Amino acid sequence: MLVSLDDAREFLRMDGREDDGVIASLLAAAEALCLDVLRLWVAEVPETALPVLRTGILYATAYLYEHREEADHARLLLTLRALLAGERKEEF
Repeated sequence: MLVSLDDAREFLRMDGREDDGVIASLLAAAEALCLDVLRLWVAEVPETALPVLRTGILYATAYLYEHREEADHARLLLTLRALLAGERKEEF
């Protein structure tokens, strides 16, 4: 994992641990989504891309957590594409 559960909990400003399972699941989904946008495997991520990738993962995790009932996945994807565009691989 590129972002730890504790980092995600801090980003979400969570004190209790009752939602840790949900957050961990969303964190894994957010990481996979961001890597898909970048068109990279985790082993291929350059060191220079890590800060923006971690930001994207935290953003996506927070979005998915806050909008569990009515998430607009197309909007989330557009935001991630804009955020990660500078690091996106040209082709698969």
